[in-house]
Amino acid sequence: QVQLVESGGGLVQAGGSLSLSCAASGRTLSNLVMGWFRQAPGKEREFVASISRSGDKTYYEDSVKGRFTISRDNAKNTVYLQTNSLKPEDTAVYYCAASGLTGDYRYTQYYEYAYWGQGTQVTVSS
Repeated sequence: QVQLVESGGGLVQAGGSLSLSCAASGRTLSNLVMGWFRQAPGKEREFVASISRSGDKTYYEDSVKGRFTISRDNAKNTVYLQTNSLKPEDTAVYYCAASGLTGDYRYTQYYEYAYWGQGTQVTVSS
């Protein structure tokens, strides 16, 4: 089992930045593909970014490319999402997720992830 706890959300003005963290316990993350998803009110949960087990490859949803950066520190069992140039449409609950699949790192569907955190709220004001 993996327990994931997100932190770092908050309220920020458009154009601002937030650094989200996802700390894991229960098992090492080093052999798991990690991802970030988000869910806005009234909308389905959507993929944001994923990162390979070693951290050398990343994959992003088109609307966040160039603004968000996913990274990981396997020694600290932590995954990060740096969010820059935030827009009001980025407002959502952000979730960290871990995939137990053994293939590629570009997992974009929620059912490809077995473990989820409780989420952290990001609110961007205009």
